[in-house]
Amino acid sequence: MTLFVNAQRVVMGIVFMSKSKKELRVKKRIGSSSSLSKRKFFKKSFMVSLPNLIESQTDSYNWFLEKGFQDLIDEVNPVKDSSGNLEVNISGFYLDEPKYIESVSKEKNISFEAPLKARASLLIKKTGEIRDQEIYLGDFPIMTDRGTFIINGVERVVVHQLIRSPGVFFTMDYQKGKKTFGAKIIPNRGAWLEIDTDYDGVISVKIDRKRKLPITSLLRAFGQSDAMMRKSFADINRGDIDYIETTLHKDISKTAGESYKEIYKRVRPGDFATEENAKQMIDSMFFDFDKYDFGSVGRYRLNQRLEVSLSDEKENRVLMVSDLILIIKEIIRLNNDPLAQADDIDHLGNRRVRGVGELIQNKLRVGMSRMARNAKDRMSTCDVETVVPGQIVNSRPVAAAVKEFFSSSQLSQFMDQVNPLAELEHKRRLSAMGPGGLTRERAGFEVRDVHHSHYGRICPVQTPEGPNIGLVGQMATYAR
Repeated sequence: MTLFVNAQRVVMGIVFMSKSKKELRVKKRIGSSSSLSKRKFFKKSFMVSLPNLIESQTDSYNWFLEKGFQDLIDEVNPVKDSSGNLEVNISGFYLDEPKYIESVSKEKNISFEAPLKARASLLIKKTGEIRDQEIYLGDFPIMTDRGTFIINGVERVVVHQLIRSPGVFFTMDYQKGKKTFGAKIIPNRGAWLEIDTDYDGVISVKIDRKRKLPITSLLRAFGQSDAMMRKSFADINRGDIDYIETTLHKDISKTAGESYKEIYKRVRPGDFATEENAKQMIDSMFFDFDKYDFGSVGRYRLNQRLEVSLSDEKENRVLMVSDLILIIKEIIRLNNDPLAQADDIDHLGNRRVRGVGELIQNKLRVGMSRMARNAKDRMSTCDVETVVPGQIVNSRPVAAAVKEFFSSSQLSQFMDQVNPLAELEHKRRLSAMGPGGLTRERAGFEVRDVHHSHYGRICPVQTPEGPNIGLVGQMATYAR
């Protein structure tokens, strides 16, 4: 009995000892882990640094000063009078020193801006004389280091605009259960073309959303005869339906002159159409760089989609006959392919961001063209013996365009100054509204919805409630 009790005590002692040792071990482990400052559960030991979050604002503004404004000058140069005797060229623009520094501009409730000046040379062709003069083009707002502008003493931000990219997009429609394809040709500046195919295989086109007409009428107006059309589409027109023959049969115009008149009647209903004025209207609408321009982005996208390699020179940025033929060929190919799908218009690959520089450029283009028009009028009435460039070039339209953009544009907004993060957020905001963009009333659900291409580019959560939902967003941290 005594031996049994002693043995029991020994066993219990061992159990107690083992328990206390376990507790010590656990305590030791806890103590050792708390002494460590950091535990790493990742393989790579470096972090990606944050980019400059206002780089998109500053880069776009610098692009305008370095290239954008020079492109505008190149568009209006040279300004000639009706007789061809006088010619004005503008070159060598620069921003002078600002009148006041930022802090003084805020105190005095004035704009932080600098005089915009350029060199203008007047050439008198009869005598070969050249008169040079420095001209003043108005005051131009300067961007601060924070990516903002000070207008009338108040800080403003120009919001980025998310718009449909210029180029060509292929669309799909169902007619009586059959898939039919079309295309939208969208320039940076100029008339839109909407091409579609009906159930019977007739390919039609709408110019600026006017009444439709057969595509063969437009091709004929672009210099293609019926024989040339048949030859151009012989290699692709091999399906069950002969789309070109069907369209030619439906087309009531048989000559180029009749095609000009038919197009003129659709675009300007009610006006009397003659072959001369109709041809002049079509040439200026599609082949005049001042009226029609794909832009360098639009030309690049056309090259990619149509598999051509044309440069972005001025002569290649208008609508070319070869472009139209390739687009119609692609429509016919899609119609003949039962597995074909249309382009996703809401994909970010088919949209682009306009920065502050491009928005200012588009607004200033109107002012520069008015300035050139006024200069032509003054040339016809001026005294050739005494006239100097400063008397011909009037800067008021340019200054008015700048003032109107920064003061009343939908995309020029008072900066959100609740806290520093709100400021930063405002500078990285994207808006689908504004000039050339969408409106709250006609924006559908598809445009507002989150798209899979937004991942890592646009925040899917940060968007306002109410009528602007999905139309205003925020760039992701590493988006550019």
